[in-house]
Amino acid sequence: MIQFLDIKAVNARFKDEFFTAFSDVLDKGWYVLGDYVNSFEKEYGAYTGCRHCIGVANGLDALFISLKVLGIGKGDEVILPSNTYIASWLAVTMTGATPVPVEPRIETFNINPESIAEKITANTKAVMPVHLYGQSCEMDAILKITKAQNIYVVEDNAQSQGAKYNGTTTGSFGIMNGTSFYPGKNLGALGDGGAITTNCDELARQASVYRNYGSSKKYYNEVHGINSRLDELQAAFLLIKLKRLEEDNSARRKIADLYHQHLKDVGDIQLPSVANGAEPVYHLYVIRTSERDALAEHLKKQNIGTMVHYPVPPHLQKAYQEMNFKKGDFPIAEKIADTCLSLPMWPGMSQIQIETVTHQIKSFYHG
Repeated sequence: MIQFLDIKAVNARFKDEFFTAFSDVLDKGWYVLGDYVNSFEKEYGAYTGCRHCIGVANGLDALFISLKVLGIGKGDEVILPSNTYIASWLAVTMTGATPVPVEPRIETFNINPESIAEKITANTKAVMPVHLYGQSCEMDAILKITKAQNIYVVEDNAQSQGAKYNGTTTGSFGIMNGTSFYPGKNLGALGDGGAITTNCDELARQASVYRNYGSSKKYYNEVHGINSRLDELQAAFLLIKLKRLEEDNSARRKIADLYHQHLKDVGDIQLPSVANGAEPVYHLYVIRTSERDALAEHLKKQNIGTMVHYPVPPHLQKAYQEMNFKKGDFPIAEKIADTCLSLPMWPGMSQIQIETVTHQIKSFYHG
């Protein structure tokens, strides 16, 4: 069996260190906003190139809090991709603002900067580039547009920890940026978690207060905040895994290179493209084919796991039916949803496993 993601194997490498960290947290008896959270915030902030990192409970909260402290709410619009995971949209609607979808480039799956300018109105307050599947958006073009219009950029960096664009790490371009440490991410916890990164001292202070019941001093509350704090134990685990993130991302790139080599010109498969200036970290390796469902079924019969990210784009979800979108409104997002297939990808995959996957794909097309 070749799993889509062998999460046990990924985390087994850190088992001894995890147990040591667990014992230390247990012995200290401080489980919320303690030394490990403080240390992780400093180290992850430095890793991304930001002065501040604020640990929160999950990636959705990281985006929501970022938008909230920027003052975005009812009557405002946030431009974002039509083909992202629904959490990006939810963060916008949780503030009361309106998501304004923009189509991606089908080759890279990322938002098309050329289409952003067409969607800007007097109500546009932010653009949310989502660095999908481990590849940076075209940030130079996006920043040129947003700076000219005095519009905030809030990055969704949940899938691209360590990715770069023209040498700059994602999660540092926007005024505020959110990421996720869900277990399957490139930097994944053993539970849920997330973080906000920013270079603005005041916004960092506000986010830190907002995540903690609106309080910077216990029992004294400045604003109507929420309870969304990165767990102390998860921070301890993340500190351990952060030390290996560059190594793991390098391993992902090598796996992607092998997929590229073996699957070039196979059937009607469209391989993922890399934008000029982007240095991906391949959170996912996503191909497109008109025979997606049949290929996935063939691989399943050969005990090879795959996934579809994502079968229904946000504009066609029941959750957003009040926006009155219909099938055909965003044809590129819909085409991606109908044809994409994510292949097995995790640091530690062997060459034999990769060759087995690609051999079975070739056999599907060529017998």
